[in-house]
Parts: sequence; structure tokens; C-alpha cells
Amino acid sequence: MSFSMPIGYHAKHPFPIIRQHKQPLPLKIVHLYRVFVCTLALLYFYNMLQIECISVFDMLKIGIGPSSSHTLGPWRAAQRWLNALERTHELKEISEVRVHLYGSLSLTGKGHATDYAIMLGLTGADPETIPIADIQQTIDHIKAHQKLPLGGEHAVHFEPSAHIQYHKKFLPFHANGLKFEARLHNGKNKTQTYYSIGGGFVVVQERKNARKKESLFNTFPYPVQKGDELLAFCKKEQKPISAIVLQNEGSLRSDADIDHQFKRIWDTMLECMYIGCHTEGTLPGGLHVKRRASELHGKLMGDLPYTNPEEWLLSIRQTEVKFRQILQWVSCFALSVNEVNASLGRVVTAPTNGSAGVIPAVLMYYMVIENHAGNFEHIKQFLLVAGEIGSIFKKGATISAAMGGCQAEIGVSSAMAAGGLCELLGGSPEQVLMAAEIAMEHHLGLTCDPIGGLVQVPCIERNSMGAIKAIHAAELALGSDPAMAKVPLDKVVQTMWETAKDMSSKYKETSEGGLAVGVFLSDC
Repeated sequence: MSFSMPIGYHAKHPFPIIRQHKQPLPLKIVHLYRVFVCTLALLYFYNMLQIECISVFDMLKIGIGPSSSHTLGPWRAAQRWLNALERTHELKEISEVRVHLYGSLSLTGKGHATDYAIMLGLTGADPETIPIADIQQTIDHIKAHQKLPLGGEHAVHFEPSAHIQYHKKFLPFHANGLKFEARLHNGKNKTQTYYSIGGGFVVVQERKNARKKESLFNTFPYPVQKGDELLAFCKKEQKPISAIVLQNEGSLRSDADIDHQFKRIWDTMLECMYIGCHTEGTLPGGLHVKRRASELHGKLMGDLPYTNPEEWLLSIRQTEVKFRQILQWVSCFALSVNEVNASLGRVVTAPTNGSAGVIPAVLMYYMVIENHAGNFEHIKQFLLVAGEIGSIFKKGATISAAMGGCQAEIGVSSAMAAGGLCELLGGSPEQVLMAAEIAMEHHLGLTCDPIGGLVQVPCIERNSMGAIKAIHAAELALGSDPAMAKVPLDKVVQTMWETAKDMSSKYKETSEGGLAVGVFLSDC
């Protein structure tokens, strides 16, 4: 059994107790302490991985941009804390609220609208349903009146600049830590620390829900942690990956609910692409990045008529589809999604917001270029496969850029899309995992270095590159014999995690290295 460093490890500040000690400790003691801490952490997280159950609908979540870890995660954390206070009947006893952001949330939180997400979450607003137009209005109202309506009903004095505090230090459990602090009228303090671990997933260090997770995991007829286990089930049952995953999902919800959720996800993806392709101007945040999807779409679409997203999809099928146009359409779809994401629009985490454009772009490519008879069943099949591949990466490595760099976002999304497309094109389960492996293999080591902490440069273009690589990876796998492959999917997952551990924190969503420091805001 080989072990890897858990979520709690961070290359910059992995041993806070040693770091804070005023006098140098003997090297032997330092070494023993490190071995002790790492051993405990490894055992803890290995046990956690054994019981983790991840639904496709955990990997594909509807939310607000620009970041799943820095926006959606803190938003969900605020909601969870609010709900906990409501359950203990302490919400109306609060006189003051403070929020503390740590590590990557502090370093790039402003650019990712983390402060907005926290305030909106504390009002009780839900990222899946809040009208996009209400977001800025709500924030402006809080700032103007310095009042925060907790749960939409209990107003407390709140000055964002004073009550949301940024701390550059990293908490040992994960790079994205945030702590909520409430003072009650009786003088008592209530605090809770959460960790946004990527893809909108939020955990507390204690993992009090581990028993529930284990129970849920055991309900799966085909519990999968690794690619080899998935292939074994496919071989035993003589079924494609999508069928195996669908049976797992069927143990959690009805067929009607599964179809309903997939339709919501696809509708959100399609609407997001539609909005992005029909919106001009520049992106918010100060970089003055010009939206490109609309102009590119206009050149490709010409004068073909349509009045809604569904008609739009059908009209695209009538356009010219030479090689250059195919590249341009795929890029257009990916750019459109992430331009919407950068504008605090509604997207689907796939598996994160920063990589939200890859899967819709590849799926749209299949629907409008590859197969004009493509329908909901094909969409469902694609998303089942993509979600399962994403969960394998999350279980075996990470989908958090703050932990693994952009290989954990664009790399994983490209692998997910490659696998989904490969099955739709007739690939065997072995070829599907091969496609996912190829896609990730050529994203290993990719840094996360957003200029100004904004999910714009280089993030938006990277989605188009990830989508193109996914299509190419699927085609390579379809033309190959998986038995001759030198690198299985599980090995590339392990390698990706090892690479993540070796990467400097400067390249993990901190804006302390790469393009983030190589390109000055004044240059933009």
C-alpha cells in the first residue's frame, strides 16, 4: 500500500507548530515531529477515502461564478453555519458576526468574490436559485446600510471591510480555510471553521458525517474508488461505464429524479453557453478583458434564425463544419461559459467553476457537430461517465487548484470530458479510461496563476484548450488498444497527486507566482 500526503498538507506551511516555535529545535526532534504528524494525517485521510461516496450530482453542481472553491464553497459554508445556528435557536441571539479567511481564500478571495459569497450565504440566498440581477443589489444594500440580514430576517451591524478579515497564514488542514465567529447578546462566542476543498465541496475537519457517508457508500451496488475497480464491475456485468454509474445513482434517487437533475444540469449548461455567446463588452474586475465568445459566435453563425437556446442548438447544426470551424466552435462554447462564470453568472461546476467550460463545450461539440441525432439520453450517458471519472480523481488526488494547481481543475475536467465523449463514440470501458488518462497526462504540472486573483487570465482560454485536448484524447483512445497502454488511469491519478505535493504554493491559486507576478496589472 502506498500513501500520499493528505488534504491537510501544504507545501508552504506544513508544520505550524514548528514554524511558530521561537527557538530552533534540534533537527532530530523536527524530523520525528514531521513523521508523527504525517503518519497521523495519512492514516486519517486514508480511512476517510475508504468511506467516501460521491454522486455524479456532487461533481456537477449548479452555482454562481467565478470559483467553486472560492465562491460557491464559502457560500455553502455560510449557509451551513446559518442552518446550524437556526437549529440551536441562537440565530436571533447574535449581536455581531465576523468571518476570517485563510490561505488561498485570503490571497485571491477579492478576485473570486469570496466576500460577496459569504454575505449572500449569510442572508440565506441560494446560489442555485438567486436571480443574477439580485446579487449586486443585495451587496450594495449591505454596504450602504451596513446591515446584514442573517437568514433574511435578523439584521446585525456589518461592515464588510471590518467584519470580513483576511489572514495570509494557511491552516494545516487545507489551503482554503474560513472561520465564522458570532458574538451573542449574552457575551458568549460561537465559532466554526470550514474548509472549501474544491468543486463546491465543504467539510469540517472533524468529519462528523463520516458514519453517514460510510452508510451511503455501502448502499452503492458498485462501490468504486479507483479506475481498476470500475473496469472490474464493467467486465463482470458486461455493461458500459454509464450503466454501472446509473445503477449506483439509482440506489440514491428515483429514475424520474435522476432524469430531472440531469435535465437541470444540461439546461443550465446550454443557457450559460447561449448567454455567453450573445453578450458583448468587458469582464468585471479591473483587467478590462474583452468578451470574445460573442464576436466569434457572430462570425460562425451568420444569419441563421433562432429565438431560444434549443432552436439555437438546431441552427448550429446547419453551419459549415470544416476543421477550422470545428476548432472555433469548441473554443466559442468554452469561452462563452467561462465569460459568464467570470461575471458572477450561473454555471455548472464541472468539476469546478474555473473549469466549467470544458464539459459543456465537448458535449455541445457532440450534439451539433458529431451527432445531429444527439438527444437527452446521449447527454445523460456523457454526464454519467464524466461525473464518475471526476469522482475518481477527487478520491485519489484533488480537484482543488489551491492544493493541486490548474491540473486539478482543467486537467480533471478535460479527463472527464474525454471519457464521456469516448463512450458516446463507441469506446469500450477500457478505452474510456484510456481517454481520461491521456487527457490528464498532458495537463500534469499545470499551474494556477490567475492575474489579479481573477478567474480570467489565463483561466478562460485554458477551458478552450482543455476541451480541444479532451476531443483529441478521445480520438486517440478510440484508435488504440488499451492493453498496450503504458500508463493506466489510476497511475496518472497518483502521479497527479504526487505532482501536486511537489509544486510550490506560488503556483496553487495564491497569485504569488507565474503569470500572476510576471504580468503586472498596469500592463493590462
